[in-house]
Amino acid sequence: MTEIKKVLLIHPEEARHKYNFKGIIENECLDLEYLSAVLKENGYETFFWDGKIEETKVQSKISEINPDAVYITGRNFQEEFVLEYAECAKNHNEKTIVITGGLHAQLCFERMYKPYIDYILKSFDVFKVLTLLSCQNDYSVLEKTDDICFKKDGEWISNKAVPFDIKRLPRPDRSYFYEHPDNYNYLDLPHAAWVRTAYCCPYNCAFCLRNKMNSSKYSARNIEDVVDEIEGIETENIYIVDDDFLFNEERLHTFIRLIKQRGIKRRFICYGRSDFIAAHEEIVKELSEIGFYYFLVGLETIRVDDMDKYHKRNSLSNNEKSIDLCHKYNVHMMGMFILDLDFTSKDFNNLYRYIKDRKLKHVAVSIFTPEPGLESFDDYKDRMITDNPGHFDYLHLVCKPDKLSVKAYYRKYYVLLIRLFLKAYREKVYDFIDYKDYIKSFVKGFFGRKEG
Repeated sequence: MTEIKKVLLIHPEEARHKYNFKGIIENECLDLEYLSAVLKENGYETFFWDGKIEETKVQSKISEINPDAVYITGRNFQEEFVLEYAECAKNHNEKTIVITGGLHAQLCFERMYKPYIDYILKSFDVFKVLTLLSCQNDYSVLEKTDDICFKKDGEWISNKAVPFDIKRLPRPDRSYFYEHPDNYNYLDLPHAAWVRTAYCCPYNCAFCLRNKMNSSKYSARNIEDVVDEIEGIETENIYIVDDDFLFNEERLHTFIRLIKQRGIKRRFICYGRSDFIAAHEEIVKELSEIGFYYFLVGLETIRVDDMDKYHKRNSLSNNEKSIDLCHKYNVHMMGMFILDLDFTSKDFNNLYRYIKDRKLKHVAVSIFTPEPGLESFDDYKDRMITDNPGHFDYLHLVCKPDKLSVKAYYRKYYVLLIRLFLKAYREKVYDFIDYKDYIKSFVKGFFGRKEG
């Protein structure tokens, strides 16, 4: 029986083109840090490789560590990287146990059915990895273990996935995070630590996979435990990465009270819906007072009909009021919008005017992307223009637009990006980025984008 000692934990690159936002938005490897904590508690030695910040190639890291096992996480648009790393690890040593997990593997596990992958984790239950590392292909164990896919007699077997209770998680092992004090920035907030207080989104928007997390079961930590964790993190900036932190009034009141009582001074980032913000002015005020710096808000659209189409259960008036309240209490709203497939030239222009008129300094625009794992994905199969997983990054068209050609849509998209970057440049919003370089590349995309 082979003894497993060294485990390499891999967080993939996001892209191999310019728009990987390196140094601008870098996400801490929180899921891997939870796993590392569990592994270390059980006698394993762990190593990290984060493709977002590492200068060395993953092949070099694998050769250097010579791991007994490799665990790779990733999103849908990172699929090719996940598979590439897995194959690299198996080619280095065919005895290396290769496991993949993360949201994409949970929802699209059949895409991970490759000869160089041994196991697939279909849930957030990091403790199941201990089982996979110790079972040594004992099928009597594997067949009784929920949340996994494994191979038997050359065939893949998929066991059922069950919800995970987030209260079972240990404190994450942040050693790698602390070793890289110049990384893991969120825009102008340096070295922002990720904190997760809940799994799954409690809403059911049609365009989003987040409500499919954790077998669609919302699971939240005790807020006292969350504040204990925040108090012990050695950084000034905290990114609460719940899909919607602004959800439970009582929980938020307790959070605010504990932060004040303990004198915790941090700057916070979190996701929240515009309807909650619009209906809870006093909470917004108090969150601002304890250091909330960014609200990441899915405004999604400026068109009434889209709210119903997206199953948003919200209104444009809530969007307007939430913008006003963020201005009033000096919270930076990151307004996130969807560029729908039925956009016309007028829609692109109207969206820019809306952003400009409402004085939204921070915005993110995403091309509508039907993702594998959504019930609606099959509805778009006949319109797909690419099967490249890397294009499912909200920066590429993956379906034919309704009213514009592919080339015309991209041109309107690049014009919008150029206008937004010029606006941000005039307002000195992102002084830490090279505006000229980005705008030059958008102009190149405008003239270089071909039909199809």
